[in-house]
Amino acid sequence: MPSCLSHLECARCSRTHDPNVLQQRCECGGTLLARYDARDLDLERVRRRPPGMWRYPELLPLRSDPVSLGEPETPLVFLPRLSERWGVETWLKDDGLLPTGTFKARGAAMGVSRAVELGAKAVAMPTAGNAGAAWALYAARAGLPITVVMARTAPASQRAEVEVAGGEIELVEGSIADAGRRAKEIAAETGALFAATFFEPYRLEGKKTAWLELFDQAGDAGGM
Repeated sequence: MPSCLSHLECARCSRTHDPNVLQQRCECGGTLLARYDARDLDLERVRRRPPGMWRYPELLPLRSDPVSLGEPETPLVFLPRLSERWGVETWLKDDGLLPTGTFKARGAAMGVSRAVELGAKAVAMPTAGNAGAAWALYAARAGLPITVVMARTAPASQRAEVEVAGGEIELVEGSIADAGRRAKEIAAETGALFAATFFEPYRLEGKKTAWLELFDQAGDAGGM
């Protein structure tokens, strides 16, 4: 099914942008958000499809096949003790079953898929750990070169994940903010897509799929 993506809209000034070319932030500095025209979406038809992250193509930005590692629909786990303590039913969405073991796989799968679709030749990004590991794995799946910038204090396990996936690591002194500045420099020097959080529109669209799954799992009959 085709995507119902219609345009990108700046969260700050509401200016619209072309979704068919690589975009970063708006001219005003605002984050770009994907907008859809899905008035004719048949919810029952959607629910007849196999579950998983890619069940909802009309509400996702891709117009071609995704870069995928077989992302499953992750389970909802009831937490009886917390429910009793807090006096409200409490459930856990267990995204630990996704590739790389965290919800960051959702954003990486979508971000890399859309970057490839729109012609990116390389990616540069800062990370505190999990996001960089996830993006490196999906970039490897796509054959897309990636440079991940981390603070020297970042966990060794995440550095190892990036290296195993074949990503290039650059370590900097300081914090994630310093890593962000260096990754932005690398992107400017090499022409790579700068894929920091909220600097490209599609990581958020991947994370959105957790809500779409929750909508189905909870049996909500309201509007999507």
